[in-house]
Formats: sequence, structure tokens, C-alpha cells
Amino acid sequence: VQLQASGGGLVQAGGSLRLSCAASGRSVSSYVMHWFRQAPGKEREFVASLTLTSGSAYYADSVKGRFTISGDNAKNTVYLQMNSLKPEDTAVYYCAARRYLRDTDGRGVNYWGKGTQVTVSS
Repeated sequence: VQLQASGGGLVQAGGSLRLSCAASGRSVSSYVMHWFRQAPGKEREFVASLTLTSGSAYYADSVKGRFTISGDNAKNTVYLQMNSLKPEDTAVYYCAARRYLRDTDGRGVNYWGKGTQVTVSS
């Protein structure tokens, strides 16, 4: 499975961005899709996950109520809608896939995509 993240950019605080993660190579319908982020000098942080078979979503407390993860099985793509962005959301965002299970520390992730930079100015 190859994962390609896109949609990052520069936005002012309070603005919105939508990230996309397109999977290729095989269907990811049996995977739990994740978004992680890593800011300069900080450890990687779990953001959100989506169990594609059930539609169940899970969020880090820091983004709950502002970010929404969704998926399109037909397009083999997962999205992260980010609203009310804050400067502390600035990071490189990575999509990841783990078969069957949610993985909030990333240690069991089967596939990682290259990141996309999100910068939120104050």
C-alpha cells in the first residue's frame, strides 16, 4: 500500500484546511486509517483515526470538535477536515494505515505516507 497525503499549506488562525490521503496498491477497507502530526522538536502525535469497516472515528483531545476524519471507500481515500485552526496545529501531518486495529502511538502501523506541511499563522 502506498499512501499519498496532500492538502497542506499556510493558513491564518481560525481558518480551515482539508487534507487528503489517497491509498494505492490495494484496498484499505480492512485497515484503520490514521492521521499523525509532528511539530519541530516534538514527538509524533496521534490526531485521529477512522475504522473504515464501521465508520467509527476517534480523536485526540487536542483536536476534538475542530477536526473531522472521513473516508471514501470507492476512492480509497481518507480526509481530515481541519477547522478553527490554531498556531499549535502547525506540524507535518502524516497519514498511516494499520490493519484492523487503532494505533495511537504509531508503533504498529503497517504503512506510512509522506507528510504534508500545515502552517497556521497567528
